[in-house]
Amino acid sequence: MSFQLVIAEKPSVARSIATVIGATEKQNGYWQGSGYLVSWCIGHLVSFAEAGQYDEKYCKWRYEDLPILPQPWQFIVPDEKKQQFEIVRSLLNRPDVDSVTAATDAGREGELIFRFVYQMAGCTKPVKRLWISSMEDAAIREGFANLRPDSDYDALYQSALCRAKADWLVGINATRLFSVLYHKTLTVGRVQTPILKMLVDRDAKILRFQKEKYYAVGIQSGSLKADSGRIASMDEANTLKATCAGTSAICTSIKRERKAEQPPKLYDLTTLQREANRLFGFTAKQTLDYAQQLYEKKLLTYPRTDSQYLTEDMGQTVQHLVSDLLRLLPIAQGLDLPPKVGRVLNSKKVSDHHAIIPTAEFVKQGFAGLAESECKLMNLVCSKLLCAIAAPHEYETVTAVFSCAGNEFTAKGKTVLVPGWKEIDQRFRSTLKADTEEEVLNTLPELAEGQSFRVTSTVSEHFTSPPKAYTEDTLLSAMERAGAEDMPENAERKGLGTPATRAAILEKLVQMGFVQRKGKQLVPTKDGINLAVVLPESLTSPALTAEWENRLTEIAKGNADADEFMAEIEAQVRQLVKTYSCISADKQNLFQSERVIIGKCPRCSENVYEGKKNFYCGNRSCQFVMWKNDRFFEQRKKAFTPKIAAALLKNGKAKVKGLYSEKTGKTYDATVLLADTGGKYVNYRVERKE
Repeated sequence: MSFQLVIAEKPSVARSIATVIGATEKQNGYWQGSGYLVSWCIGHLVSFAEAGQYDEKYCKWRYEDLPILPQPWQFIVPDEKKQQFEIVRSLLNRPDVDSVTAATDAGREGELIFRFVYQMAGCTKPVKRLWISSMEDAAIREGFANLRPDSDYDALYQSALCRAKADWLVGINATRLFSVLYHKTLTVGRVQTPILKMLVDRDAKILRFQKEKYYAVGIQSGSLKADSGRIASMDEANTLKATCAGTSAICTSIKRERKAEQPPKLYDLTTLQREANRLFGFTAKQTLDYAQQLYEKKLLTYPRTDSQYLTEDMGQTVQHLVSDLLRLLPIAQGLDLPPKVGRVLNSKKVSDHHAIIPTAEFVKQGFAGLAESECKLMNLVCSKLLCAIAAPHEYETVTAVFSCAGNEFTAKGKTVLVPGWKEIDQRFRSTLKADTEEEVLNTLPELAEGQSFRVTSTVSEHFTSPPKAYTEDTLLSAMERAGAEDMPENAERKGLGTPATRAAILEKLVQMGFVQRKGKQLVPTKDGINLAVVLPESLTSPALTAEWENRLTEIAKGNADADEFMAEIEAQVRQLVKTYSCISADKQNLFQSERVIIGKCPRCSENVYEGKKNFYCGNRSCQFVMWKNDRFFEQRKKAFTPKIAAALLKNGKAKVKGLYSEKTGKTYDATVLLADTGGKYVNYRVERKE
């Protein structure tokens, strides 16, 4: 008997596929049955080798060894993934396996993950590609009924390979180059560095901002209020107020406009992340993680998409889905919604995957068994689908201009004519605990040109507002638009990164200490600001990575040459290393952390500083040091804090609470003495128990 081997990207996906195609017999690292073997990767089973594997000299970071340009490229299997790789490799090479199905995620990275494993295993068997956007049983069956030769995706693989190689070359060489120059590990990446620069530029604008005071004069008659434009001087505003007080204002013009606000588009990953951040405070990574969990539970379609449309053959599916959601969702009760499904269908605007929508499986299961975070995200996606197929929101605006004491005053009003999709949106927002901005409607009284009003007048004081710090919502939006002006109009993928990678990049910037979260705000740290300042524009400008993404998309379409792209990347790396060969001595200390003074050294009276593992004397010839893991404190289960160290240095003694006694098994408070500082090690002893 021969088998068809199916390789998925994750164990949970493999399990879902195995269930549908009848491979229900669990084996070590794979499922078996009905002529199928179904195994899985664990993300990237195979990766590019570290620099040190090419040559031992690269284990040390030195300027003279740069640039590092692998030829040929080498690959490794990380230790923690070797067991699963060996299982997949042995399955690929089993004599009774006559064909292979690539069932990794349907996109650029998924293609790369499969190809690396296939090649490293030395397999030459024919490969078909499973390409699906939903983990529902019906979608999996349809996908297997329409398998395509994996060679159809060769160009996509070349694009993925170029992306991975280019990121390695720029990341490894630029990181080593600037780390060596500045004596601190400075991680540089072709996407993360421009994002950091955007945060730094916004921070600088906020710091440089000088608020300006201005004034406005208002006139009022009953419920009617009208305002002057901005007035720079308080004296000028007071003069106008006095001139208008107790006089009449005449309505000189009324302009009425009927307007329609079209329904929003469906979610792609970035718009979902932005809205979840704004409404729930989820980070981009949290939203992606929750969406991935829902996808693997078959409740949500594939989340890593950059499309906001569905394909035209999904019309009937969406009709049924909407009908079911109207019955299922509390916010839809009593809603009169004749669905206009055609608005969300456009096959030309769907590349790898269609927009994110709930599945038929979700309609069957509902919210039962879901975590609160998952419920929030499902509600968000469901309400967006209902909004997207609803009628436009129609309203009328009124702009009335008044003349008073020779000056113009303006009043604006708005009246809703047809609530349309906004009724659903408002119903959804009313269920949120979080504060959401509600639109304030100002309805003007009936007015006619030439009408006269006796008015009172007031002066109000205002200030110009500084730019706002980025939140994940506004930063994701800026990342999408970054470098757009340098891109051709028809470019498919614009901006920094892709929907699938943006969340991880933001997390990395925070973990590396270049960015910190303050509530919802993302703010650069001192090191982050310094890094953005010292790097060349070629690495900090979004234009470079925007151009890369466009070229990679063209390679994926078969319209650009992969070798030509890589030759340009290597040339850029060589030029970068050549340009930055040395820096001035004062710049070399730019990233040295400010040392915290704890007290004075009892041996030589120089400053004592806090290090990661100790408190040490700043005088190198003096060997005074107090170790944080000193046995005296560890035996008594007490952390040796800077506060204790400072007291010992100042007074030779410190009051310490909560010392543990091994004899009694209880804790006690005591005065601890700095008993001996003469030898190599410092000693401590308990002077008395408190």
